[in-house]
Amino acid sequence: MRTAVLDLGTNTFHLLIAESDGAGGWRMLAKQKIYVKLAEEGIQRIGNAAFERGLDALRRFRTEMDAAGLAPDRVRAFGTAALRTSENAPEFLDLAEAIIGIRPESIPGDREAGLIHKGVCQAVPFPDNRVLIMDIGGGSVEFIIADRKQVYWQKSFPVGVAVLWRAWHKHDPILPEEIVQVETFLETALADLWQALAQYPCPTLVGASGTFDVIDLFLLDPAAKPDLYGYIPVPDFYPLYEQLIQSTLAERRAMPRLPDERIEMVVVAVVLIRKVLQSAGIREIYTSAYAMKEGMLAEIFIGAV
Repeated sequence: MRTAVLDLGTNTFHLLIAESDGAGGWRMLAKQKIYVKLAEEGIQRIGNAAFERGLDALRRFRTEMDAAGLAPDRVRAFGTAALRTSENAPEFLDLAEAIIGIRPESIPGDREAGLIHKGVCQAVPFPDNRVLIMDIGGGSVEFIIADRKQVYWQKSFPVGVAVLWRAWHKHDPILPEEIVQVETFLETALADLWQALAQYPCPTLVGASGTFDVIDLFLLDPAAKPDLYGYIPVPDFYPLYEQLIQSTLAERRAMPRLPDERIEMVVVAVVLIRKVLQSAGIREIYTSAYAMKEGMLAEIFIGAV
């Protein structure tokens, strides 16, 4: 059984094409990632240029799916923050349907968080304690308190890196007072998270894709780490944090391990991560190569996780 899943995020559109491996899992056949940056003019409305980038990405995905012989009934597509909040998201979804043959489902944040948990469970060897799963997107950030068997609490917050970057990263490099402004905002905006952590303490953070991929690239030897996850003691994070917040845009462009699509927003992303590490009392970080899109595959090929 061959299928395709499309994860239409605020910053990045992803396509995965997979088939059953005959043993209760899947075999990856193709993957594609296109940086569309839907919220470059704000998440309230998708700007004209971003709108066209998104549609062009879907046309490229359609070509890939056609080459794999996938009919529309073998495709699932989910849209996240920008496609559930932007005023012109319905127009985008109408045109997306004309391109890929199905209308992408604009899913609520709780559904997104549940899929992230399912994806992470396929990649990370959970410790015995509860973990705090964190998936940083452009428009929203999902937090899930869970172990392998159970989700205790989950919530999506509209504090993605495109939101933080647009509101507060005004200088190059970012000013100390801008960092304070971000942290002050997060203290209030994530109040429900702090309350949940008081009830369900978590010494472990599991970071799903995105900025956590960058942390992997800087801090871990790809030849020595497992394929699907990494392990980082929290003290190892802070020198990288200092390096990034002190860097200019030009300096980040010159960092060979920093992907082009992360250059602008990685600074506010690590400010967000540091705030969570300190407020939650995190002692260790796992990074997960799997997130929502793999959770979609897990639902298809494995069923409920």
